[in-house]
Amino acid sequence: MGNLKVALDWTPNTNHTGFFVAKELGFYEEAGLEVQIISPAQDGYATTPAKKLELGECDFAIAPFESVISLNTKAKKVNAVAIAALLQQDISSIVTLTSSEITRPRDLDGRTYASYQARYEDAIVKQMIINDGGKGNLDFMYPAKLGIWDTLLKNVADSTWIFDNWEGVEAETNGVALNHFRLADYDVPYAYSPVIAATAEAIAERKEPYKAFLQATKRGFQLAINDPKQAVGILTSHLPERDVKMINVGKSQEFVSPYYGDEAEWGSMEKDRIDRFLLWLIEHELADESVLDHTFYTNVLLL
Repeated sequence: MGNLKVALDWTPNTNHTGFFVAKELGFYEEAGLEVQIISPAQDGYATTPAKKLELGECDFAIAPFESVISLNTKAKKVNAVAIAALLQQDISSIVTLTSSEITRPRDLDGRTYASYQARYEDAIVKQMIINDGGKGNLDFMYPAKLGIWDTLLKNVADSTWIFDNWEGVEAETNGVALNHFRLADYDVPYAYSPVIAATAEAIAERKEPYKAFLQATKRGFQLAINDPKQAVGILTSHLPERDVKMINVGKSQEFVSPYYGDEAEWGSMEKDRIDRFLLWLIEHELADESVLDHTFYTNVLLL
């Protein structure tokens, strides 16, 4: 049915388990697909997944929902559409080392934050601080993306954004105590992260192979829920050597599996949740009202 390329948002981790399971166990092959999974480590994150999608270097970009908004609203518009959410709830957080005595967002005033330099990221973090009674007076640093986590561990930065099921589990595995600040706890109605994004033009041209890809991918994620031991074995063979040594992958898989969603809800996105985030962006002058006229997502390919 076709060759497809998936650009990951990070080096392989338990947010991605289903892709590797589907590939290793032949689910994609059964669907007539040959799927290539591209790690950002291949180019040192020189090109983001969203940019790869824009350049036509992949069929699917794994990215936060705000990357889809950004692609649609940049000067040279890209008709990007989120076609599935990998997690049904946000399990990311802004973190600090407990040893830093930064115990809540407002304590970050005058401190440093290691940023991925995503379009809305810095403004989201600043507003979280303001919502906690601070001034949002944060010093942003922009290190190499794949080294951002290490800037926190080495006390180069005071804070950064992580997935609790990955870097969070790594920290716990190695006895590094963290303070976690979830956006929802500070009145930031974050949307979905990560999502699978494609272009509207490619969806129209390749609807059947894209649907087949999602069905095979769903099988991979459902197997990860039902047989985590097998899934962890498959994923571990694709992890960087550092991660194999530093992270309890089984514990990470146990953490994340409930958030994939069951067979009925896997991948699906809710309009109300997305609209809340769009209205929040408008309220804080990060987007104008025209974003409400865009179609940023679809559940159609999941049916």
